[in-house]
Amino acid sequence: MSEHFQPHLPLPQATAAPYTRSRPLPPYRGIVAVDAKDFTGYPAIEHDLISRAIPQLLARSFERAGIADVWNDRRFPDSTGDGFVFGFDPTAMPFVIHPWLSTLQEVLTEFNVHSMGAVRIRLRVSLHIGPVTDSGEREDGKGTPRNDTHRLLDSRPVKAMLAASSENVTQVAAILSDRCHQDAVESGYTGRHLDYFTEVPATVEGKSFAQRAWLYVPAPSGTLYDRRILGDQVIEDQEAQRAHEDSPRDPGHVADPRTVTNRADNGNVNTGTVHGGQSVNNTRTNTHVAGDQFGGSKAGTVHGTQGDTVRGDKNSGHR
Repeated sequence: MSEHFQPHLPLPQATAAPYTRSRPLPPYRGIVAVDAKDFTGYPAIEHDLISRAIPQLLARSFERAGIADVWNDRRFPDSTGDGFVFGFDPTAMPFVIHPWLSTLQEVLTEFNVHSMGAVRIRLRVSLHIGPVTDSGEREDGKGTPRNDTHRLLDSRPVKAMLAASSENVTQVAAILSDRCHQDAVESGYTGRHLDYFTEVPATVEGKSFAQRAWLYVPAPSGTLYDRRILGDQVIEDQEAQRAHEDSPRDPGHVADPRTVTNRADNGNVNTGTVHGGQSVNNTRTNTHVAGDQFGGSKAGTVHGTQGDTVRGDKNSGHR
């Protein structure tokens, strides 16, 4: 018998199989994950600098936003090399959405200006809420919400949104889970109107993941304002619709439903194609994804209620 064998120590007990008995849910936590754009595009010698800078920038941004406790009391924190993830009290989620995302945009702008172009850190951010393990151990944070947070972070729409914006202006592109949006934004608890958020189907290249999610960019810029980002088909549909509206009315004519768009109360047409091939028709107070599936073309555009649009493809995470 090995001298290292200690028979008095209890063996780890396997947890009961799913669906065999009822057990308490793990505590609900807000989860925030960030990821640096084009991390692998930098020389390896700069990777450590970026990895160390990200948590420092996060700490500074939470303090400046007036919610330092979210960072100081973070649960199951983990550096991912090119990013960072941790859990927090979900009651703080409205403040994490606003003002923290906007403050993070400001902090990164300052950092990038003073870095003199040597290293620029632009972050994708994902936010989610759900039950995950949290007993105070380092290995905590396990559960489907944690997995989904990382899938959202890697999803096509948020990558395309950051890639299509100006690196001189837009430093943050965020994606919220539908649960997070429902609980913190639609409820009215967040100090940002619904129209700041654009509904998209979040899919990940090579993964069986498809969920409704919401994009938010604190400082839109660059080609997000370029109508050509909509793509030829969307522009042709818009022009056809305008021509139809300007032509004499035929009482017996039925409009082609493929060219019908919804209008906000102020008369602006908000129509576009989201990444994944689904049509998004936005109104002033609500947005929805048309179509029953999140599949479809791997190239598309995102169009939001602020007039922000983005074109992306399956490799749009890099310039």
